Amino acid sequence: MKTKFIFVTGGVLSSLGKGLTAASIGTLLENRGLDITIMKMDPYLNIDPGTMNPFQHGEVFVTEDGAETDLDLGHYERFTNVNLKRENSVTAGQVYETVIAKERRGEYLGGTVQVIPHITDEIKDRIHRVAKGRDVAIVEIGGTVGDIESLPFLEAIRQFRNDVGDENVVFVHLTLLPYLGTSGELKTKPTQHSVQKLREIGIQPDFLLCRTDRALPADIAKKIALFCNVRAENVIGALDVSNIYEVPLKYFEQGLDEKITRRLGLKTRAKGLQKWAKVVETMASPRSGTAEIGLVGKYVDLTESYKSVTEALIHGGIANQCRVLIRYIDSELLEKGDIAAELKGLNGILVPGAFGHRGVEGKIRAIRYAREKQIPYLGICFGLQLALIEFARSVCHLQKATSREFSNTGEFVIDLMEDQRQVQRLGGSMRLGSYLCKLTPGSLAAATYGSTQIHERHRHRYEVNNHYRAPLSKAGLVFSGIDPGLQLVEILEFPKHPWFLACQFHPEFKSKPFSPHPIFAGFVKAALKASLTRTKDSLKRGTPVRRPEGHSHRSWARA
Repeated sequence: MKTKFIFVTGGVLSSLGKGLTAASIGTLLENRGLDITIMKMDPYLNIDPGTMNPFQHGEVFVTEDGAETDLDLGHYERFTNVNLKRENSVTAGQVYETVIAKERRGEYLGGTVQVIPHITDEIKDRIHRVAKGRDVAIVEIGGTVGDIESLPFLEAIRQFRNDVGDENVVFVHLTLLPYLGTSGELKTKPTQHSVQKLREIGIQPDFLLCRTDRALPADIAKKIALFCNVRAENVIGALDVSNIYEVPLKYFEQGLDEKITRRLGLKTRAKGLQKWAKVVETMASPRSGTAEIGLVGKYVDLTESYKSVTEALIHGGIANQCRVLIRYIDSELLEKGDIAAELKGLNGILVPGAFGHRGVEGKIRAIRYAREKQIPYLGICFGLQLALIEFARSVCHLQKATSREFSNTGEFVIDLMEDQRQVQRLGGSMRLGSYLCKLTPGSLAAATYGSTQIHERHRHRYEVNNHYRAPLSKAGLVFSGIDPGLQLVEILEFPKHPWFLACQFHPEFKSKPFSPHPIFAGFVKAALKASLTRTKDSLKRGTPVRRPEGHSHRSWARA
């Protein structure tokens, strides 16, 4: 069978939810027994998002083979069974770099190098390489139709239909259908103009997915179909949902997978989506209560900077039949003032990955509070390094304990590896991707995983300085996870505590709603226990229990 191709584009404005749409289509096609792959094509000239500011780009998602990619690849992996690789993430910067390198080597035999055909051919070649051997390749085109940056990618996929045949290509266009309260109606002009722009480029969409906050009336769908030259039954409502795991269910209810496979001539049958319905039901009506987690970071003004962490906490809640409420706490605000007042009522504290010195002391204060007040703590990457610094200062009395990352003097309990000292190019030069870790039998880590050998994904440059391991161990810190090849600390824990664990890797990248990561499941379980204990204690004392406000987990946008 020839590989089929589904291209997902977006119009009107950014952050409509193309990534979740592509991921959901992948969910529905896997549900029909098809072997799929998913790609993201970003129009920016960066080679990858690894050196980009999280406030501009959000989270950097890391694949097993160590590629730094767009956060949408996180959605792809969470929603499907696909294990993505470096080649599944393509940027304009990568494409231009490859074409220019070929020109420098003389591979174009002296010809004039142009956007068409050289850039577009390189884009198409990358799609073909990833799609080889798959039933369906889903390709999301980043940016918005009408942006000059996206034009080479749109031109490449326009050519695709002629190259592989009309019967092997489907164009899905996501657009906005806003409701104006002043006129009391859904407005179709943004969608019409978006499709018009797409058709000017030479692409006629087969399906229109209209983002809207209400049901799509049949007469509006017919109107859109008429003006956009699309079958009325192929105008689909992309409704706002209470949580992102409802998105595949909404598309399934409208028969999107049936319509796409029929259009591509794929004879498959859909199974039910009971497991997705169960996830949604668990999130809506958990049986075991609520746990409030404080996420202490410096990028909290853009919560998408912690997208995989947020989702992994939600998965931990699903595993424990509880609702996880996330309180985002700016670490800079914790550097001064009453730390107890700022962290009051939390059942767990999490310090995620980060870079640089800003907000460091606030995070260290939060970690000390968690350790001393016996509040479950999870540190990820930077959160491990700061936990070690806090312990060295507070327990081992190494007052000058610090990291070489944000200090030029002191006791460098966190330091650069030798192979990182001479690095000149920041991009793609960290310790990236999957590494082996061996766990100490009988440790919290081993109990959490139910194993003594694991593989986890990394993204960092600094490591625990082995010179300090002996005195820290003597003071009570346990290094329960070690990379056997590099002899580097991967996990530390503090046994004199209900649940205190920090890892140098990023477990959030491997968590899925149906397969919550063990660390997050264990952390949320400990936080839930703390919540229930606190509730019982309050009832015994006759004091009112503070009920945290509901957590909104509704952003479908690129979120």
